[in-house]
Parts: sequence; C-alpha cells; structure tokens
Amino acid sequence: MSQTKPFEGQTALVTGASRGIGAATAIALAKAGAHVILTARKVKALEVIEDEIHAAGGTSTIAPLDLTEPDAVARLASAIAGRWDALDILCISAAYLPELTPVSQIDPKQFNQAMMTNVVATQALLAAFDKLLRRAPNGRVIGLTSSVGAGPRAFWGAYGSTKAAFDNLLDTYASEVEKLSPLRVAIVDPGATRTEMRARAYPGENPETVKAPEVVADRIVKLLQEDFPTGHRERIDG
Repeated sequence: MSQTKPFEGQTALVTGASRGIGAATAIALAKAGAHVILTARKVKALEVIEDEIHAAGGTSTIAPLDLTEPDAVARLASAIAGRWDALDILCISAAYLPELTPVSQIDPKQFNQAMMTNVVATQALLAAFDKLLRRAPNGRVIGLTSSVGAGPRAFWGAYGSTKAAFDNLLDTYASEVEKLSPLRVAIVDPGATRTEMRARAYPGENPETVKAPEVVADRIVKLLQEDFPTGHRERIDG
C-alpha cells in the first residue's frame, strides 16, 4: 500500500457504476489502486467507464446486470467469489427515482421498480456479499442515500420511503456485524450533486450551481481510508 495507491491489492464493487456518482466513485477507487468491479444495466456505458479507468492506469471488470432480476445478485456474488477470496469495498450507488407525485397519485409500477432497486436489491447485495466482506481485513460498505429518506418532503413519498427503508437496512446490518467482524458500514448523503437523476427532479435548475459527482467520489475515497465507526452517517455539502 502507498499514499497514492491506498487501496492497492483490494477489490471494490460499485453498483450504478455507469454514470453519475457511481461512475465517479468507481474511477476514483481505481485511481486509488483498487480493482473495481463495475455493475449497471447498460453495457456500452460501463465500457466507457472501464476505458477511462484503464486509460488512467487502473484496473476494472465490468459486470452488466439488472439488480432487480431474480438471482442476478446471487450470480454476481458467485462469479466474484470464484475469482477473489474477499471483497474489500461494496459501494451501493444504484437507485431508481419514480416520478414526483402526491402519495395519492403514486404510480404502482414505478413504485414497485423503486422498491426493487432501492430496497430489495440492497438486501440481496448485503446477503450475497456478507461472507466475502467479512473475509476482508477491513471490509467496508458505503450506501448512497438521500435526505428525503430521513426527512419526508411533499411529492417525494415514493422515492423517500424507499430510501428510508434503505437506511434502515444498512443501519440494522451495521448493528448486526459490529461485534462479529471488523466490517464497517457507512451511509452517505451526497447532497445536491450534478447527476441525471437530479436533472430529472429539478429540470429548471442550472446544473453548474451544484457540485460535480467527483466531489462526492473524492470524499467517499477519503472516508474509506478513515477509521469511522460502523453506522457512520454523513452529508456532503459544498
């Protein structure tokens, strides 16, 4: 390990790695020395991120899949376990934003998609990678959340309720593993960030007025090097 490559020899899995905060985090982790497994639905978008990682001298593996498909996460875990003895870092960045509507008008199909992506897939990831994470000397789980999970906001009920469940799952998992392994869990609220998801939610906003995904990625990389207590939570402003 070196100061410039603090994660050299480590393996990281980043979901939602084809764009936004997930992509920026994957690139930042690769620059810091980790071999990054990139997961998202779109193959070509993942290949673009992989090319950027390789051009910068990093290493990565793409694993295109839909996290909501039955057994998809289990298959991914099996493939990773067949190649690596442990998983050092799991960054859960993938999320689905339903249309912003009053609770009384939530579209059932979109709500179900949000529940599957933001909640059910999260539990599946924690279950499937628990053993590999515990095998790592200092396993870390980072979950990307939203302020509407902790603080309900009008018209954000569909998304906010899934993020509240997301937070609860991660906090509960953190409590369960706290005394059983060195594995630690943190929840990060990226705050206002220049992503496609935010552009959909705030179509009239000038994207240049909010921070770039790389700002969040840099903070995540620094956090992963810190001795944070499991269950740690923070918001990234600025």
